[in-house]
Amino acid sequence: MYSTVCTVPMAGTLQTLILTSPTTKTPSLRHRSRHFPSNRALFHIPSITFNRDRSFRRPITALDRSDQRDGNGDKVDRVSGSASGLSWAKPLLNFASKNFLPLALVGGVLLGLANPGLGCLADRYYLSKFSTFGIFIISGLTLRSGDIGAAAEAWPVGVFGLVSILMITPYFSRAILQMQLHPQEFVTGLAMFSCMPTTLSSGVALTHLAGGNSALALAMTVISNMLGILIIPFSISKFIADGVGVSVPTEQLFRSLVLTLLVPLILGKVLRESFKGLGDFVDQNRKLFSKLSALFLSLVPWIQVSRSRSLLLRVKPAVFLVAIGMGALLHIILLAFNALAIKSFSAVSGGDKSIFSKRENASALVLVASQKTLPVMVAVVEQLGGAFGQSGLLVLPCVAAHINQIIMDSFLVNYWLPKDLSSSNAKCK
Repeated sequence: MYSTVCTVPMAGTLQTLILTSPTTKTPSLRHRSRHFPSNRALFHIPSITFNRDRSFRRPITALDRSDQRDGNGDKVDRVSGSASGLSWAKPLLNFASKNFLPLALVGGVLLGLANPGLGCLADRYYLSKFSTFGIFIISGLTLRSGDIGAAAEAWPVGVFGLVSILMITPYFSRAILQMQLHPQEFVTGLAMFSCMPTTLSSGVALTHLAGGNSALALAMTVISNMLGILIIPFSISKFIADGVGVSVPTEQLFRSLVLTLLVPLILGKVLRESFKGLGDFVDQNRKLFSKLSALFLSLVPWIQVSRSRSLLLRVKPAVFLVAIGMGALLHIILLAFNALAIKSFSAVSGGDKSIFSKRENASALVLVASQKTLPVMVAVVEQLGGAFGQSGLLVLPCVAAHINQIIMDSFLVNYWLPKDLSSSNAKCK
């Protein structure tokens, strides 16, 4: 074998490599060479300047190809097909990562419709309360003290945002209750949804993407959810209970919300401040914790829909589409109201020099004050114990409204970004 190989006219370097190969590999080369169509297939090397590693890659590739019966390079085709499959999968993975929260919520609803048995089993072991507890622990873990202090400069904007979230927007529930749908729980659920504080994470995340005042957004989020524990029971009693003829156990609801929402929020914050390494770990993995919070949140519609699947199947699709449209219209009205309000405050408080006229503060207010949170809504529904109707029917249109507001605001942020970039370029020039 060696004498035959050495007679082939090749570069001296290649001869040295072949002659100094370990003898243990000789049988393998002898056995493999029988399948080669010619020696040229084995020693076809474009350049003799390749290093030692690359000089062996060509024969190995040829040997792999020679194992195929047809000799047409099927293995290479499969590899390229696999690479093509990965190229198609990458955009899908990126889309799933960017839209993890709405996909998780939709997945929870679909899973509850497809297999309600698992959701009913989870409800039997109080998994929904565990998920709400976990969401607010994560909120406490990700809450930075410095971010809240940084919002002090824009406190007038924050105060109006809190008034809008907790005192003004609940009045829209009166108009919602005038609608007539069957089941009526759709209308009642959306009316309750308008009384909720702002979202726990979506508003802050979108404010950050829009280049807004993230600290102000976070401050409004935290304070509105904490004050909401005090205000929500009275808002529901005033705006919702009177409209449907139900009395709300305000004291019991307040106590439950404190245990379910405020205690885990404080616990998470205490853990963050007590262990410095934990705070650093959370800050370095905020995307991971946001996805974990989304998973906890997706358990809520899964369990609620599983419990009420039999009722949901009786609902006409047209009626559900009307409920979805009502939720989208509510969000559009809130966006318009807050945008008009901040324009008005800016005009009466100094024009372009006003704290309300700063784009960073305006975007934070419009986004945060126009959104409503789903976890608090679910916690309230859980504590009412069916006083307003079936829990699943109350929550389902709110899940759709929650997803709609995230999608609509993401389009709004994308609309703002080109304008911000053009204005920045103009300033640079």
